Amino acid sequence: MQAGNKAEKVRRVFDSVAERYDVMNDLMSLGLHRAWKAFAVSVARPRPGERVLDVATGSGDLAAALGRKVLPQGELWITDVNRRMLERGRDRLLDEGLAVPAVQCDGERLPFPAARFDCVTVGFGLRNMTDKDAALAEMARVLKPGGRLVVLEFSKVWKPLERAYDWYSFTVLPWLGARVAGDADAYRYLAESIRVHPDQAALAGMLRAAGFSDVEVFNLAAGVVAVHCGYRF
Repeated sequence: MQAGNKAEKVRRVFDSVAERYDVMNDLMSLGLHRAWKAFAVSVARPRPGERVLDVATGSGDLAAALGRKVLPQGELWITDVNRRMLERGRDRLLDEGLAVPAVQCDGERLPFPAARFDCVTVGFGLRNMTDKDAALAEMARVLKPGGRLVVLEFSKVWKPLERAYDWYSFTVLPWLGARVAGDADAYRYLAESIRVHPDQAALAGMLRAAGFSDVEVFNLAAGVVAVHCGYRF
């Protein structure tokens, strides 16, 4: 898919599903996405007083967990390329008493100075970025030396489960999308985007190429998702 076409496709998908995004996450993962995000936060190790950036914040549940760790002494910034999703994330944080700066921007062109943040996180957003290498390079740029990046993303499932996972992805997800979110095509895109996203080893290599060291990979749910962590050197 060409860069312009993919960006427009992603915009349409998230405009369509924004209102039912959280409900669909619970249904699709049987609630497991909450545990995956909690694990990602534990890997990120946010501490009071730190500056944290959550890229592609979506509906803000990962950001809220981060904010409870670093605020009020520190800073939390949230970004998303999609305005409707960013508004949902901002509103969720406000509902939890967390007033944080919300910036609509492309993850491949972050409007922040170099070496600004102690930690950058991105949950289920990297695969939707057109140029993932550029996005990772930007995340490295805005991190302080020794700062850490945590990427939570769908990945490559354990091979014996591939057939069942494909059936679920291409049959059940569009069916749920049609009935709950009113958009089967958006959830077909989700399944397709997972299949073309780099697997665990490839993404680890991309982190190293972007300037991260001590890269670790944690498989969750038999590789349905993975957490990658690296440190800016």
